[in-house]
Amino acid sequence: MIYVFLATGFEDIEAIAPVDIMRRAGLKVQTVSITGERVVMSAHGVGITSDILLQEVDFGKAEMLVLPGGLPGSTNLDACQPLTRAIKQHFETGGAIAAICAAPLVFGHLGLLKGRLATCYPGVDPELRGANYTAAIVEQDGNIITGKGPAAAFEFGYTIVDYFLGEGASLPLRQGMIYKELTEK
Repeated sequence: MIYVFLATGFEDIEAIAPVDIMRRAGLKVQTVSITGERVVMSAHGVGITSDILLQEVDFGKAEMLVLPGGLPGSTNLDACQPLTRAIKQHFETGGAIAAICAAPLVFGHLGLLKGRLATCYPGVDPELRGANYTAAIVEQDGNIITGKGPAAAFEFGYTIVDYFLGEGASLPLRQGMIYKELTEK
């Protein structure tokens, strides 16, 4: 199971676009509210109903933990100790993690990016403690995927699909979603 964690103030497109792409690819994805309420308000005032609450997550079945960015969403994720403890344990046992925009700061604060390639929203990079910051649109270093910001949401989702289904697995989605035409200009 891939879990996408929603905190008050998450960046809308960075949560919804990757979830949409992963589900189109047939991956099992659940959105998770860390607020204690099913409906979580985005950074732009859109209420999104999560699939489950944090206390309902079965971390034993987690294949990847995904953090959308946005502010204050990223700082709210970072302040959620049950989540950060779970991320650290998941990663230390070889589990995959992904974060986009400002959310890679959570991984940086946990010390998970030391010596690893990573990207994030410009200006957040000092929070990626020990990372080799690349400023790429999307960066994958083994079991860590990071994205730069809202415009990277599609590429971030496609990269997660390729991580699970193999390099190039996202090509039919890219074509069907007219993404390939956009990137060829």
